[in-house]
Amino acid sequence: MNTLHAKDITCGYDQRKVLESLSLSATAGEVLVLLGPNGAGKTTLLRALARFLRPMSGTVLLDNQDLWTLRREAAAQRIALMPQSERRDWPLTVEESIQLGRAPHRGWYVPFNAEDALIVESALASTGLLELRERPITELSGGEWRRMVFARALAQQANVLLLDEPTAGLDLKYQHEVLRLVCDLAKNRNLTVVVTLHDLNHATLYGSRLAVVAEHTIVAVGAPQDVMTVDLIERVFGVHVTIVPHPVYGTPMVVPLMEKATAAENGTS
Repeated sequence: MNTLHAKDITCGYDQRKVLESLSLSATAGEVLVLLGPNGAGKTTLLRALARFLRPMSGTVLLDNQDLWTLRREAAAQRIALMPQSERRDWPLTVEESIQLGRAPHRGWYVPFNAEDALIVESALASTGLLELRERPITELSGGEWRRMVFARALAQQANVLLLDEPTAGLDLKYQHEVLRLVCDLAKNRNLTVVVTLHDLNHATLYGSRLAVVAEHTIVAVGAPQDVMTVDLIERVFGVHVTIVPHPVYGTPMVVPLMEKATAAENGTS
């Protein structure tokens, strides 16, 4: 089933709480998009869902099993996390870095087999990195680096994908290619996908459900047309907006508005 469920979790660092009493579920076949202002705790939530950060209280369940009762290797076989940032000074090529995604299945010393090679080749092709396979990762642009990290997560062949800002640094073409691939994986492979995004219109276009993180918890969750309201966006993000239907797909489109002109600007008293 690959159902991931955070149940009343409180998370933070040292004694500082970032998230409090938060509950959220993600199921197979859907793309759940996490939205929220900078510093709201989206990355912290993903790290907790990935078993990288132990909650201070509450539990994270994968198919009703507490993640922290699983061995680290077993959890890594089932859950792949694409981090938002990591060190870039490894002496590896693009292909070698993507091969690291097979480690939870092969270990560090077992030689690759034909299946591993096919999986890595598919990850390279899916992310447009075939021509860059021999390039040192220290020479990649920001967008190329993000595609490499995404490809490594794909090579992990996990049933749950947790993607932290997968489109950051990508041009328009690759933003949409990555998000289309994410939707295809959820639908055709029945994967559970949780992704953080800053672009609200990408979220409404590609997300099955949206969850808004603010005020240390989830303040709204549901279908895009139910979550994307003027009142919620203005309260959470502090921006004046209007919402119009997408001209082709009908999904909500969020359009920022300029601040209302002052009386002086209007020439009135």
